[in-house]
Amino acid sequence: MTQDPGLTETVSLRESRPPPEWLAGRSIVLVGLMGAGKTSIGRRLAAHLSLPFRDADVEIELAAGCTISELFQRYGEREFREGERRVIRRLLSADPIVLAFGGGAFMDADTRATVRREAVSIWLRCGLPVLLRRVAGRMHRPLLANQNHQEVLQRLMAARHPVYAEADIVVDVTDDTQEVTTGHVLDALYAFRPPRRLSLALTSSGYEVVAGENLLASAGALLAPVLAQKRAVVITDTTVAALHLPTLLRGLEATAVETRCITVPAGEAAKTLACYGEVVEQLLDSGVERRTTVIALGGSAVGDLAGFVAATTLRGLPFVQVPTTLLSQVDSSIGGKVGIDTRHGKNLLGAFHQPRMVLADTATLATLPRRQLAAGYVELVKAALIGDAVFFEWCEANGAAVLAGNHATQAEGILRASAFKAQAVTGDEREEKTENGRALLNLGHTFGYALETELGNNTILHGEAVGLGIGLAFRLSARLGLCAEADGERVIGHLASLGVPMELAAFGRPLSAARLLEHMHHDKKIRDRRLTFVLLRGIGNAFTHGEVPEEAVAAVLREAGCEP
Repeated sequence: MTQDPGLTETVSLRESRPPPEWLAGRSIVLVGLMGAGKTSIGRRLAAHLSLPFRDADVEIELAAGCTISELFQRYGEREFREGERRVIRRLLSADPIVLAFGGGAFMDADTRATVRREAVSIWLRCGLPVLLRRVAGRMHRPLLANQNHQEVLQRLMAARHPVYAEADIVVDVTDDTQEVTTGHVLDALYAFRPPRRLSLALTSSGYEVVAGENLLASAGALLAPVLAQKRAVVITDTTVAALHLPTLLRGLEATAVETRCITVPAGEAAKTLACYGEVVEQLLDSGVERRTTVIALGGSAVGDLAGFVAATTLRGLPFVQVPTTLLSQVDSSIGGKVGIDTRHGKNLLGAFHQPRMVLADTATLATLPRRQLAAGYVELVKAALIGDAVFFEWCEANGAAVLAGNHATQAEGILRASAFKAQAVTGDEREEKTENGRALLNLGHTFGYALETELGNNTILHGEAVGLGIGLAFRLSARLGLCAEADGERVIGHLASLGVPMELAAFGRPLSAARLLEHMHHDKKIRDRRLTFVLLRGIGNAFTHGEVPEEAVAAVLREAGCEP
């Protein structure tokens, strides 16, 4: 690497360090308007990190054999941008570097896509007064020649700042020295924690699950690649709106996404035909187009409702899930099952409508009551019990950290559970297999459905019902000689140790085995009037079973404390 001799003294003021571990194999791209200091800061940054430095404009001039001004004069901006795109692609496909972009390079959508794949981007955001002082006398700049500098810069800021805001990191640049500013950039780089990503490749579509801390504030940048137009309607509930809606709207506003908000009641009260009809009318009143994205901000109920609204309005609108509960982050937001309730039961009116992205911000989990967080954790454990015994060992070791609010552990758990669900959904996207496949995700849900129906949502949470259902499924499996009783005891003990109610008596109401069986016969998972269960041959070895004797089910319920 060739280092600028003039940097020797300034680099010594802050010792050089290796790049952060998460940056391994990736380049650093600096973007911003002319005068922001991309080249001078880039040289110093590269020296601190012991990386080569390149200036995209210089590389373009070397490749073309003439200056940027001459390129503009001879070929115009369109041809210049095409050459710029090729040079940047070549530079970023090689070994990691620090690369300073020309002011307009990041405006190209293909170039931004290349940067997302190969690099981390840093926007040097600079105010107008500072920029004016720095560009004074730079008449060689094609965009400034014979122009009023203030008017040009104001016009460029209006057009480019919403796109620069798609950068991974934003650092404000003032009149500080270049070395001080470089220090701010280094601090931001080392403090940055890139979100974790999981790609789902389905027959009908593909999308990413993105998990990490404080993602709502960067929602505009994260969602930019999947928004068909910069218009979106956010559907949320009254509780979540007060907690998280302002942060999401600021994140979208940073990239100039025009938004409208629709607020619905919290919980299952939103999943009614009446509420659905009202939301659709509001959506149509707002003048949505086929490319306007519906964003679901909230828990499972909001995600189900908003997804069904998106699936049916104008025969299908783009849809993004921004789940704010652990239950929705690890389960309901993934897989494309959306719907509402009827008087006959839950989710009986629905569709399959895959989101364009799932944005799981672990910071939202800090606002959940412990009980709700624990109930959501059940769905994370469920994924492990179905097909990954090693993942269940991870749960035993890390479950307490998940519920204690460790964001890194939460993100890892979300991605692990999502990866398992993605595998099940990929092989059975529309739940057409009658055995195994996506149906395995119903572990605990046949018992759980009956308990929810009998006790009501005001008494038992969905995750709690599933947790009890998982315990009962293990007991039923052991009774049928399919697995050891110790397996069920181990799972029940783990969930109970984290505060999940694993005994029917916890809800203070006598339950009837006969009545619970009656509810099971109204479950949408029933086949040919026979009860279908997901049972287990052990931890991580689940399968569907459609020939379970009702007497065995009733016996398990009685042993668990139900009346006949």
